[in-house]
Amino acid sequence: MKGRTVVLDTYKGRAAAALLENGKLSDFLIDPADKNVPIPGAIYRAFCDRPMKGQGGMMVRLPGVTGFLREGRGLAPGQPILVQVTGFAEEGKAVPVTAKILFKSRYAIVTPNAPGFNISRGIRDDDKRDELLGIAHSVMGESKFGLILRSICETSDPEEIAEDVAHMLGEAEGVLGAEGNAPELLLDGPNAHLLAWRDWPTPDTMSDEAGAFVTFEVDELIDQALSSFVPLSGGASMYVEPTRALVAVDVNTGGDTSPAAGLKANIAAVRDLPRQLRVRGLGGQVTLDLAPMPKKDRQTLESIIRIAFKSDSIDTSMAGWTPLGHFELQRKRERLPLKDGL
Repeated sequence: MKGRTVVLDTYKGRAAAALLENGKLSDFLIDPADKNVPIPGAIYRAFCDRPMKGQGGMMVRLPGVTGFLREGRGLAPGQPILVQVTGFAEEGKAVPVTAKILFKSRYAIVTPNAPGFNISRGIRDDDKRDELLGIAHSVMGESKFGLILRSICETSDPEEIAEDVAHMLGEAEGVLGAEGNAPELLLDGPNAHLLAWRDWPTPDTMSDEAGAFVTFEVDELIDQALSSFVPLSGGASMYVEPTRALVAVDVNTGGDTSPAAGLKANIAAVRDLPRQLRVRGLGGQVTLDLAPMPKKDRQTLESIIRIAFKSDSIDTSMAGWTPLGHFELQRKRERLPLKDGL
């Protein structure tokens, strides 16, 4: 199957979305089994609980759970504060939150804490930028909130953009104007279908009919993603195995015994790694146990790793090489691990 296909359906009784690119599962989203789990993007009225001395953070009270605010300086216990969930909590840990609230949609991001209008750098046409800036001024009016118009606006209908901006502005005004004296959910995070519409590129084909996962064999692709074994080109392979402490990635050359076998296997592995981590919902510390290769090839491989993750939708930072020759990454926990979610 050629091209990009978005498939919306239910899986295990929950809303789920699959992004297929040339027949491969490029991304997968599914709602948490526990409906009480704070979803990334959800906005709460929280109350400061206790400061984390030495870390500059603050523990905050959410409805039924505890959150951790990393930028807690200047806050006092008992103080109310609006926070937004930034990721799923690890087992036994507090929910990560931020005070930098964003109201994000497909076309626009309203930024209450950052005034001013900005157009995506991906839109280079000056006439188009001027047109979008006019939409921003027309809809936002005298609002003190900031606005970012996303790159998809370049090829989108101006009326749809204006409607989306107006909707997000109204949502922001409603949340920031809400009153109360107890921890409260003010805006829930997006479910799988809404998140797919918001963040995935425009597909060549889309299906949201009942049973679409069966029609497009998404179930089989999910089963493949649940396996730790990943075949690579040239007979090489890698194993992607999450542990409690980190995600271990083991790269093997297979039957290739040529001098360049290690480098070729490693290149194939790191090019496919962003997709493998994304589909599996894996984040945190990622350690690559690479196939043997000369040290002189490390710079080449590191450049390929950076290029591979540059276009990934989830923030990933390069920690670098270890004394044992492993390469380490730090990846944001935006998803529930696929195995846990099913």
